[in-house]
Amino acid sequence: MKIKELFSNLHVHAHEDNVREHEMHPQHYWNPYLVGVGLGLVLLASFVVMGRGLGASGALSTITATAVNTIAPEHTASNPFYEGYLGDGETSPLKDWLIFQVLGLVVGGFISGALAGRNKISVEKGPHISVKGRYIYAFIGGSLMGFAAKMALGCTSGQGLTGGSMLSVGGWAFMLMVFVGGYATAYFVRRQWL
Repeated sequence: MKIKELFSNLHVHAHEDNVREHEMHPQHYWNPYLVGVGLGLVLLASFVVMGRGLGASGALSTITATAVNTIAPEHTASNPFYEGYLGDGETSPLKDWLIFQVLGLVVGGFISGALAGRNKISVEKGPHISVKGRYIYAFIGGSLMGFAAKMALGCTSGQGLTGGSMLSVGGWAFMLMVFVGGYATAYFVRRQWL
C-alpha cells in the first residue's frame, strides 16, 4: 500500500512541477513573417470559400443593430444605417458570417494561447502607469479605433487586409495612416511603457 501511495505522490508532485514550469516558461512567440504568410493564406481561403474577405467591425455593427431593433424596432426602421446590418428580415442577422468569424477568432485565440502556455489574466503595462490608468488608456484607444473603423468604412482587417489585397486605394491609405497614427501617438505615451 505504501509503495502505491509513494508513486501516487510522486506523480502529483511531478505534475505540479510540470504545470509550474509550463507557466513560468511560456513558448516563444511565432515568427512574424511566418504568421504574415499564414494570415495571407487565411485571407485567400476566405475569398475562395466564402467569396468575401476578412473583417471584424461589421460583426459589432450587426450585434448593435440587432440589439437596437429588439428594443426599438421603429427607430431601426427609420434609420438607414441599421438597414444594412439587419438583412432581409427572413433570417436572423446574427447568422451573418462575420459573427461566426469573430467567434472563431476568440475560440482560436484561446486555443492558441492555451497551447503556448500564455492564457492567464493579467494587465500588460509599463512601470510608470497604474492598472486603472492602463484600463483608461485602453478604453479610450479602443473607442477611438472603433469610431475610426466606422468612419473609414472598415477596420484593420476589413480595410487593411482585405482592401489592401484587392489593391484598394482606400485600404492602402488606411494602413499608411494606421502606422503614421501609431508612431505619432507612441511618442506621447512612450513614458508609460519605459
